[in-house]
Order: sequence, then C-alpha cells, then structure tokens
Amino acid sequence: MRLRILTWHVHGSYLYYLTQAPHDFYLPTKPGHPEGYGGRLPGFAWGDNVHDIPAEAVRSQEFDCILFQSRRNYLEDQFEILSDVQRQLPKLYLEHDPPREHPTDTQHIVDDAETLLVHVTHFNRLMWDCGNTPTCVIEHGVTQPEVEYTGSIPRGLVVANGLRTRGRRLGVDIFKQVKRSIPLDLVGMGAESMGGLGEIPHAQLPEFQAQYRFFFHPVRYTSLGLAVCEAMMAGLPIVGLATTELATVIENGVSGYVDTNLDRLIEQMQVLIDHPELAQQLGAAAKESARSRFGIQRFIQDWNAVFERVCESVFLVNSY
Repeated sequence: MRLRILTWHVHGSYLYYLTQAPHDFYLPTKPGHPEGYGGRLPGFAWGDNVHDIPAEAVRSQEFDCILFQSRRNYLEDQFEILSDVQRQLPKLYLEHDPPREHPTDTQHIVDDAETLLVHVTHFNRLMWDCGNTPTCVIEHGVTQPEVEYTGSIPRGLVVANGLRTRGRRLGVDIFKQVKRSIPLDLVGMGAESMGGLGEIPHAQLPEFQAQYRFFFHPVRYTSLGLAVCEAMMAGLPIVGLATTELATVIENGVSGYVDTNLDRLIEQMQVLIDHPELAQQLGAAAKESARSRFGIQRFIQDWNAVFERVCESVFLVNSY
C-alpha cells in the first residue's frame, strides 16, 4: 500500500533514510526556510517520491497520515497549516531524542491514545514518561556505502553539527580535552569555529571518513547519532562514552571502545593510532554489526509495518 505522508524537514539525514520507504512524502515549505519548512534542502540525493509543497497549499491536499517530528510540529504547526479534517487523519510522532528537562520524570507532550509515538532507541522509550500514548521503537537504518575502510589517516574523526554552541550535552568540553592528547578532526556545520574542517556533503561523507583511523563520539546525553551508524557502515571502529544507547551498540575490544572513564578512552585511541591493524580488525566487526542491526531494509520494513498499523488504526499499547 503506497501512502501519502505529510511530514516536516527536521533531521535531514534521518529524513533521507526514511524516504527510502516506498511511499510519497510531502514536505511543507515556506520562504526563507524557517524551522521545519526547508523541504528538499540540498545535500541529499532525494528520490522522486519526496515532494515539496507550499505550506499554504497543504490544506487542499489529500494525505493518508501525518508524521510529526518535533514539539513545534505537534503544538503549533498542525494548527497553522492543517485543516480540521486533516487533523483527524492517522497520526504518528517520531521522537528523535531522550527527555531534556529531567532524564526520568519528564512527561512527553503527546498524551493521546490515538497517536503512535515512535522512538528511535530503546533507551529513549525507557526514559520518557509516555503516559497513555502507545509507543514502539524503530532503530536507525542507514545505507551501505560502496567504500573500503583504509584508516590511512592516523587521527580520530568527530562528526557533529554546531558542536561549539551545543555545550556539555554534546561533549564540547570532552572534545577539547581529548584533542589536547589525541589528534582529532571535526567536521559538520560550524566546525571551522573550533578549528575543524567544515561541513562535508552527506553523499561524500562515507569516502571521506573511511580514511580515518577511528570515529570518536564525545556526546554525553543524546539519542544514538546517525553519524555513529554511518561510520560503522564505513568500517570505522567507534570510541565513545558508555552512555545512552551507545553502550548497547559497541562491544569493547570487538567493534570499538566505550567507557565513562575518559582517561581509558584516550589510552585506547592512542592504541588504535599506534596499531592500524587492530583498528582494521575492530572496524570490520563494527561494519558487520551495523549491517546486522542498522540495515536499511530492516528499517524500511519496520516503518512499513508501523505505517500500516497506524493507517488501519490498530494500536498495541506497549509503553513503560
């Protein structure tokens, strides 16, 4: 069943992978591209199933379901651009993050038995108080790039947008501390402001990062970064903090290293720099793990099942 799905452009990389599903996705746009209204922004190889639609034209279109992806989408945008009839359509809310206000006692803004709340990690669902809202988890899915890991650059790579302004939660202080001992390169939006290399187009990132010895994820508290999954698919060993979902993804000494002791992580980074054959071995295991857990076909199948479930109004409540 091919569906017509209205959603917003919130996280570009995630949206790109989501639109690999065999449905038509409609992205509302506004002049100047304010938050959520960027549509088919450049940097991604959007398919023919992804359509821009002016926000003022949304009310006159027919859709099968509405996919919210942010607090603003749910609390403001739907009342601004959707008709009364469209607001009665099957609804999903894709929650990208763990709770910010309090890690265990924050109630999610969606409290609706007729809206399915989709989490991207089991950690996130565990931490949110979802009340009476039915929930499910769809883990990340990323495509397999046609690149071979070389690890020829004896440095670590960090991929993060706006790291300088996102503070301790994203680990800006950790990045600075590690960089004093270990050679690291930073890429992403605004990376130049921290002496980084700038933004790498999404399509070019796999080949670019496959040259680096390892991938470092300095984040203290966020969802599992898509950048981690993409780096694993490119064959890089992962080094990061043993917090949130990452602790379930990386196996120490097998696909990389995770720890809450930064000194031990620094030691392991130096080992990877000094022993490229070990990095190659760990990276190969990370790639195999990513293929098994984050394959794009599994991701699409999970989303197809959820879209079908919602559009048939079948809700199996499974929340904490």
